Amino acid sequence: MNTILSKKQLSTDVYEMLIQAPLIAQSRQAGQFLLLSLDNEYAERIPLTIADADSDAGTVTIVFQVVGATTYKLSGKNAGDYLENVLGPLGNPTHIQHFGSVVCVGGGVGTAPLFPIVQALKGAGNRVTVIIGARNKDLIVFEDRMRRVADELIIVTDDGSWGRKALVTEPLKELCSTLSKPDMTVAIGPPLMMKFCVSVAREYKVPIMVSLNTIMLDGTGMCGCCRVKVGNDTKFVCVDGPEFDGYKVDFDTMTNRMKTYRDHEQAVYHRCKLIR
Repeated sequence: MNTILSKKQLSTDVYEMLIQAPLIAQSRQAGQFLLLSLDNEYAERIPLTIADADSDAGTVTIVFQVVGATTYKLSGKNAGDYLENVLGPLGNPTHIQHFGSVVCVGGGVGTAPLFPIVQALKGAGNRVTVIIGARNKDLIVFEDRMRRVADELIIVTDDGSWGRKALVTEPLKELCSTLSKPDMTVAIGPPLMMKFCVSVAREYKVPIMVSLNTIMLDGTGMCGCCRVKVGNDTKFVCVDGPEFDGYKVDFDTMTNRMKTYRDHEQAVYHRCKLIR
């Protein structure tokens, strides 16, 4: 049993949970994720990137947005409740080395899984600039954590309610267009955001790594739900990723595949809301 030690509501539909999971906490590395399911062994499994971990305390932090039935049910759990099915750490860790100057871009809830990567890059001696973007001020997460770790923090919102009124691609373009352009870029967020970050990076010949969060079922590469086209190859996000060279990812095909169960997901989600 994995006990929920604390729960915090970060915005209208975004929650942070601290979970007792000592084995995961001790072995997890930046960029890895876990699979979580509720109710019973046949329940939906959802992938959630580990946003933070404390190996001494044996705890992991997850951040999630309520978008479907499982995340809706999870948001109803409280401190003291148990999560029966938590599997991890899964996926390949982020490739960390001394690049020099790195720009890390987080969009919405994608800022949370970016945090351990920023920590690891800083630990390797890089100068790290972080760009956080969201639709509005209420959807900005992990600002204080990022400010403590990053060398520079840039915040943008679509409506200008916090930081600059801009999309994340604007400050990214400004940084990439300078004579001292970054040596590496990392982007985590909605597929469309990552796609346009890749376009900016490609324009200025800056390497970019993206972390994908696709439909996922078993987490072992057997079901094929998470397959994506990377270059000329088919890759499985759960075992080959979740991080890939952004230049090679076919975002259009990935986005279309992620819409496959949207109508069914919304129907189940609304039924859950009526039952609660």
